[in-house]
Amino acid sequence: MNWSDVTDFFSMGGYGLYVWGSYLVTLVCIVGEIVLVSNRRRTLEKRYGHIHDINRKKEINNETSS
Repeated sequence: MNWSDVTDFFSMGGYGLYVWGSYLVTLVCIVGEIVLVSNRRRTLEKRYGHIHDINRKKEINNETSS
């Protein structure tokens, strides 16, 4: 396709809103997924870190009481 200027490129022959809107929705979904996965990872690391600390304290208490 040949476009005479930038506005023709962005209008995409009348389908520009659909095309660029689709790209925008896809980008938002991908960024949202990355953010959600990152937050979930931090939550799990924090949770398992607490569990690890609790288990370590129990082991230390068992060793000192024996």
